[in-house]
Amino acid sequence: MEDTNQHELFNLFLPLVPLTLKDVDEALPYFKFKEYESNEVLFSAGDMALDVHFVLNGVGRYFYIDNDGNERNKSLVRRGGAFASISSLIEGSPSPFFAQALSDCTIAAIRYEDFVSLSKQNDNWGDILRKIFERLVLKKEKREAAFLMLPAKARYEQFLEEFGQDSHNIPLRQVAMYLGITDVSLSRIRRGMGLT
Repeated sequence: MEDTNQHELFNLFLPLVPLTLKDVDEALPYFKFKEYESNEVLFSAGDMALDVHFVLNGVGRYFYIDNDGNERNKSLVRRGGAFASISSLIEGSPSPFFAQALSDCTIAAIRYEDFVSLSKQNDNWGDILRKIFERLVLKKEKREAAFLMLPAKARYEQFLEEFGQDSHNIPLRQVAMYLGITDVSLSRIRRGMGLT
């Protein structure tokens, strides 16, 4: 099992930096591997979410629940992405949102403080940590621009391009919430694109 975990981590982070198996061996004791079933919650609003949960397989979402009980998708996550609450990790505040698997997921979780320690001991892990934050900022910047500048159909086309085959594993209701449109609007867009 450990060999499989080693290769999963190696393959996950190799696109970011020229990681070695020795680098992964150093980090492996800090990671916990867990399988989540579809709809299972990784952490809830109000939790102190002190781990970074890397998605090795599957798709999931971040979401808020407003005072009326309505869900609002903050973000969708697929293989290579991560679940974390920056509020918990950086400020020591409870998470303001939930993280949930939308399909069966395999997760590799590491305490953020251990990740920071690794990054100080090993330049490759330091580069990985920096690149993760860079990717997060870029993703948020692109999502913000899409909401402000693009019509719903263009946002959906962008979603399909970004998520590729993984888009088939995400329920359309979740996609509509992610795009900030109704289920009916998404159905109309899909019909116009010949996808229904």
